[in-house]
Amino acid sequence: MRAAVLHQPGPIASQPLTIEDVPIPEPGPDEVLLRVEACGVCRTDLHIAAGDLKPQHPAIIPGHQIVGRIERAGKGVNHLKLKARVGVSWMGGVDGDCPLCRKGLENLCDNPVFTGYSVNGGYAEYAVVRANFCFDLPDDRSATALAPLLCAGIIGFRSLRVAGVQPGDRVGLFGFGASAHLAIEVLHHWDCQVYVATRGEEHRQLARELGATWVGDATDKPPVLLDSAVTFAPVGSVVISALGSLRKGGIVAINAIHLDHIPEFDYDSLLWGERQLRSVANMTRQDAKDFISLAMEIGITPRTRIFSLDQANEALAAIEHDEINGAAVMTP
Repeated sequence: MRAAVLHQPGPIASQPLTIEDVPIPEPGPDEVLLRVEACGVCRTDLHIAAGDLKPQHPAIIPGHQIVGRIERAGKGVNHLKLKARVGVSWMGGVDGDCPLCRKGLENLCDNPVFTGYSVNGGYAEYAVVRANFCFDLPDDRSATALAPLLCAGIIGFRSLRVAGVQPGDRVGLFGFGASAHLAIEVLHHWDCQVYVATRGEEHRQLARELGATWVGDATDKPPVLLDSAVTFAPVGSVVISALGSLRKGGIVAINAIHLDHIPEFDYDSLLWGERQLRSVANMTRQDAKDFISLAMEIGITPRTRIFSLDQANEALAAIEHDEINGAAVMTP
């Protein structure tokens, strides 16, 4: 099969991914082999390719928003049918036995498997994944429309949960890329007012088109105090802007696997009054099932820009330079 392989992380301008012919993997016990139809391109993939996240293997195939068809099943897989369409996300497995898993916090598992980071992912024609971390997907939606739901959508949905969003709330989205442009659809379904602060006029225009109550630049302050906010930009100064926009008792959820640093801030004006700062770490299988069900119910359709497998480096560069208005998706 053909795959985009990362051997040595480095600047995206150096094109760290190479397109290679590699053996089609064989599924082991409790695994399935997927024929990949599409794979979303995530900012986390950018951090992996650039070396912001420490490599776990000498070589890895990135990609963790996989839409595929089951080609073969390993021993012990009885609940999935051949040719069924499924999706795979960032959380590719957990041990199920650590103290956090036993508390129902599998997103914080002490021994996690991350798709496209600790095991090979979906920048390829085929991928082997754990069967119990596959999610049923409908046949009547395009693969490229489904792929962004599997990380950008799920993690955005979890971020709203971590931020304690309630129906009718005033909610801030700081940064408006792949995840936020799906989260806003959920917020509209919950009758929330959405306030968007983001850089880039194209991103601001998309927020307006998707019905944001107010749209401003990345450093602008919303005209009202917010009940909660989610920061999507991997920039610590944005966290401070979000904190400064909260009412007392409000919550900021940081949706970033890699953050540069949070500047010093004034406790009395920004955090006092039981304002809360929380991080969002991964997702659970229940988050995935709940979001996919909701997305199908309300008809969430991502804005996508499609790349071929040969354009894997170009896709990462487009994300690095903030050129994607919506979500990037790769097709093998």
